[in-house]
Amino acid sequence: MEYLSIIEKLLRGKKIAIAGFGREGRSSCQFLLKYFPEFPFAVFDSNENISNDSFFKNNPQIRVHCGPDYLKSIYEYNFIIKSPGIQGKTLGALPNGVIISSQTDLFLSCFSKQIIGITGTKGKSTTTTLLYKIFENAGKNVIIVGNIGIPPFDRIEAIKPDTHIIYELSSHQLENVTHAPHIAIMLNIFQEHLDHYDSYKDYQLAKFNIARFQQKDDYFIYNSDLDLIINRLHEVQPKSNLLPFSLVKDIKFGCSISLDCIILRGIGNTPIYFDKSLERQLQGDHNLSNMLAVITACKIKGIENVFILNTIAAFKGLEHRQEYIGCFHGKHFYNDSIATIPEATIAALKTLKDVDTLILGGYDRGIDYQELVDYLLDSEIQNLVLLGNAGERIYKMFYKQASMNIYYYRFFDEGINKAKEVTPKNKICLLSPAAASYGMFKDFEERGKRFKELLHL
Repeated sequence: MEYLSIIEKLLRGKKIAIAGFGREGRSSCQFLLKYFPEFPFAVFDSNENISNDSFFKNNPQIRVHCGPDYLKSIYEYNFIIKSPGIQGKTLGALPNGVIISSQTDLFLSCFSKQIIGITGTKGKSTTTTLLYKIFENAGKNVIIVGNIGIPPFDRIEAIKPDTHIIYELSSHQLENVTHAPHIAIMLNIFQEHLDHYDSYKDYQLAKFNIARFQQKDDYFIYNSDLDLIINRLHEVQPKSNLLPFSLVKDIKFGCSISLDCIILRGIGNTPIYFDKSLERQLQGDHNLSNMLAVITACKIKGIENVFILNTIAAFKGLEHRQEYIGCFHGKHFYNDSIATIPEATIAALKTLKDVDTLILGGYDRGIDYQELVDYLLDSEIQNLVLLGNAGERIYKMFYKQASMNIYYYRFFDEGINKAKEVTPKNKICLLSPAAASYGMFKDFEERGKRFKELLHL
């Protein structure tokens, strides 16, 4: 297995530290124990209780540094495998000779030419899953890994030379990479994770690592409708083949819309055409934009149109993403808990019709809500239910401007019960918070599940 020799060369002679013992950190530990048991390593995590984990009781040779000062001695080690949950800025300035790597970069160093990598602030998981389903339906040997919830090392034994690897990549996973996927997709960039980075630009540059290290025979598929992406592209200047996609511009090379056709140019000698009104269950312009990226990646890999079109037509999307929950007492409820930024909430409102009640708010990360507030002031929304610290800030931004009914609740359950009460029959109540779930829930999935639970009470 060639990948083992590649990783062995990188690790041999190093003092190895695993920073973070979440899902990916645990996976990295298991990988090292299985394939390189002769390499000692230590684990660093802020959770002071992890030393009681059965994993360490079964492997007492692993040193564990945990608790509030868990990083105090990390620079006694010179090869740090950082998990996505560890903020890079918490590690501070690096001493000479210290390498910060990650499971992502180790995996990319072995399999980059087999990988289609997808990043973006929103739409990553849906696009990644759709791509995987198309390749699967086309009879390809394919696996799905990454931010979707599957550490790549957990699937490494399934990889053969003909395996296609569909890899969802977050900014946290891309922070420290020095390798890139053969096909890289940039869906969009919006304000997110501002608490994780020193600046919005740092977040953008982390995302652009997906293309920064590509080579001349690689492909970068990117959203050319966003000026921010175009500006960063000029700064990063990837070596790869550039294939933009656009909903509003007819472009010479890439995927765009002209009249009633989706046209892909630059793959082969002749343009490839699809009907713009292709059958799809994922509605909204944001989903159509992501489909242009999917079509481009599939055609680079020679996937036949029939498998692309049939899969798009059948694909219903993922849980917590504009998910229709049902009709209760004549009222329609949608769960869009994944919407943690204003742009995602606006996209949901543009997609769904007859939204009467909107539930906003949660953990306040300092995101700019002015565009969302302006949009709501011009909307037909009649009831606005605001939650948590972010909801409180949004409430102050309206300040007597709104003709709609505005309700504020610090606690989630109270707000949902009010939303159920005030939504009229035959109208939509939408949970699309434009804020993170922290403080109330561990993640957006837990928030969405609680929303669904409350609808059945």
